[in-house]
Amino acid sequence: MFHQLRRRTPLGWLQLSHERSRLLVALSGIAFADLLMFMQLGFQAALYDSNTTLHRSLQADIIVIGSQTRNLQRLSTFSRRRLYQAMDVPGVKSAEAMYVSNMIWKNPQTRRDTEILVIGINPDRPAVDFPEVNQKLSEIKLPDTVIFDRASRGDYQETIAKLEQGETVKTELERRTVRISGLFKLGASFSADGTLITSDQNFLRLFPRQQSSSVSVGLIQLEPNVNRQQVVAALKARLSEDVKVLTHDEFIEFENNFWRTNSPIGFIFSIGVSMGFVVGVIIVYQVLSTDVHAHLREYATFKAIGYRHYYLLGVIFEEAVILALLGFFPGLTVSLGLYHLTRTATNLPIYMTAIRALQVLILTIVMCAISGAIATHKLQSADPADMF
Repeated sequence: MFHQLRRRTPLGWLQLSHERSRLLVALSGIAFADLLMFMQLGFQAALYDSNTTLHRSLQADIIVIGSQTRNLQRLSTFSRRRLYQAMDVPGVKSAEAMYVSNMIWKNPQTRRDTEILVIGINPDRPAVDFPEVNQKLSEIKLPDTVIFDRASRGDYQETIAKLEQGETVKTELERRTVRISGLFKLGASFSADGTLITSDQNFLRLFPRQQSSSVSVGLIQLEPNVNRQQVVAALKARLSEDVKVLTHDEFIEFENNFWRTNSPIGFIFSIGVSMGFVVGVIIVYQVLSTDVHAHLREYATFKAIGYRHYYLLGVIFEEAVILALLGFFPGLTVSLGLYHLTRTATNLPIYMTAIRALQVLILTIVMCAISGAIATHKLQSADPADMF
């Protein structure tokens, strides 16, 4: 088989390389289509990753949220009494409250009012898996003291530099003077430009409209070696219908599902991938269709001397695969540069992964194969009697 392949004349490559300008146009079109798919898939992944970074960092086995909660930015509060009730369920080790809200603060560097996400936690029990935060738990107990996300989106370079040098930075949060005592790294998302973490008592001082008895998120930790699903079932039976009980993984999927199905952003990115695919199909079809039309007499001659129709189809699909492979790598290279540029400009976690590269490569080959299948329709009419 390999011997036959080695002896076989690469007719598809010879036809493509004969018209260099046409080949370059085709490769540019395929690279552009791949670029569209890479960017849309990258934005889609960044959407899910950035909006669940905090979720993944929560040190909790089970999450309790209000029944009307749609996502982290659209939380419905519930009574703290539900956490006391959860403590009565066998297997529950602790049940802590976390407060979450968007507030207005003055950017310490530009002094402009900016919306920022503020999280209030119990400083006596680590709630997030951020070493920098856990080292500052004793400091956020102090009145009007917060920790700032160094990966926030905006002009904060001077502020971050001062904090790294140990200087004190003060600003206003909800018209109240606060002191930034340290830094941690969470990252911006599509729903929040930045984040502050403070104690639950400081949160309530900053946001007096939030009652201490109205909880945003409940963090439940379990005893070692207990059946998590059994505890979840017991909590659902024990607690009222005004709350939802989710495992940690279910809470992450709950957020992703909102952006995937209930938000127009997720839908737009999916449509963008489809548009890139369709654009590629059209471009490759035009190239292959033109090539078939230009060599229709030659194909008819092949039929006349005994070559079967399947051989001619093989030539067209050979061209399609060659175009897919040669057009993929320029698209990949440009996408890597745009990923870096986007990550630097927006602080979004947009990275190239091997799985995504393989996914786009497969889509490119399928895209070119579909175009080849459509273009080969003209070969059926290649009759030597009509050509000469």
